[in-house]
Amino acid sequence: MGSGIDRRAMAGLSLGHLASDLAQGAPPALLVYLKPKLGLSYTEAAGVILAATLSSSVIQPVFGFWSDRRGARWLLSAGVALGGVGIALAAISSNYPMLLLLVFLSGLGIGAFHPEGAKFAGFASGDRRATGMALFAIGGNAGFALGPLLVSVAVGAWGLDGGLLLAVPCLLAAAVLVAEGRRLQAIVPVDGDRGVTRSADDQPRALALLVTIVVLRSVGYFGLFTFVPLWEVAKGESRSAATHLLTYLLAAGAVGTIVAGPLADRFGRRSVVFVSLVAAIPLILTYVLVGGAIGRAGAIGAGAAIIGTFGVTLVMSQEYLPSQVAMASGLSVGFSVGLGGIAAVLLGAVADAIDLRTALLVCAAGPALGAILTLALPRSRGGPRAEPVAAPV
Repeated sequence: MGSGIDRRAMAGLSLGHLASDLAQGAPPALLVYLKPKLGLSYTEAAGVILAATLSSSVIQPVFGFWSDRRGARWLLSAGVALGGVGIALAAISSNYPMLLLLVFLSGLGIGAFHPEGAKFAGFASGDRRATGMALFAIGGNAGFALGPLLVSVAVGAWGLDGGLLLAVPCLLAAAVLVAEGRRLQAIVPVDGDRGVTRSADDQPRALALLVTIVVLRSVGYFGLFTFVPLWEVAKGESRSAATHLLTYLLAAGAVGTIVAGPLADRFGRRSVVFVSLVAAIPLILTYVLVGGAIGRAGAIGAGAAIIGTFGVTLVMSQEYLPSQVAMASGLSVGFSVGLGGIAAVLLGAVADAIDLRTALLVCAAGPALGAILTLALPRSRGGPRAEPVAAPV
């Protein structure tokens, strides 16, 4: 028997996602202030981002595997708290090794939250899984955008000591997740949190193909995220205008997430992912080759197309591996996105070796290859439909 979205549970999970990704979005903004204080080179600054990426993204399947085997609801609150406290203390680091350690620990907390958060978001979504996961993803989109903003306000007002305020929203979200623990446990399906069991519905090959598609989509995402501001400045635009365009691009991604979820529930996950990837190709090319107002509109549209299906592919990963939804979530949200981010570093080499324009054009190759591979995906079969059990006393 189907069920709708548990909105109260989803609200708590989305708040946790917001706080977790707020901590994840803060390091690049903090480096603006920490680089001169600690005398960091550009290579050392890049090392900070690499430490954050590796610990928060690539390690997520490990936490997911742990969750699927033993159940680990406590990772929701503990992960958010560690993510916030780690990045807050990183703001007052006195040396580079300490900065690396604290950013790495913050990333571990972020990586611990995401698979467990995605698993419970799937439970809370009932039979509207793509719509529910879109709501969960919106929390992350908002948090990622708020991280740099909070750094700017807090550090601008109180210096790097103000960076300690980064812990506040994370600790508040952790407290909410602890308080909602009984309600969250009540939405766990029968045997849904009691260890890994093989399932005839598991489709590991389909999941591997989906992970590859997400990596290719992430190449386009990180390429735009990294190079759009630099390209705008290179064309003579102000830094403020370049930053504003990136903000619009990310905001369009949030809107795309809201739209893509219900569309996927109605027309099918695979179809929505395919259309979004195909749409991204001419939009990216329009931005680079046409320019002007039309080009900027293309960049904003590309943001909506590429970012909008993050929640949809998360649902698909869980439906391809229903016996291990947390590990599937970690592969889709963390591991594959992290690999895409690392692969996008190669675009920087292209920009250095040829030019920035070429690097941006190559960004379109990721979605193009991803769209082709999407045609080979089987239809997802849907997650387990077991009835929820009451929380233990």
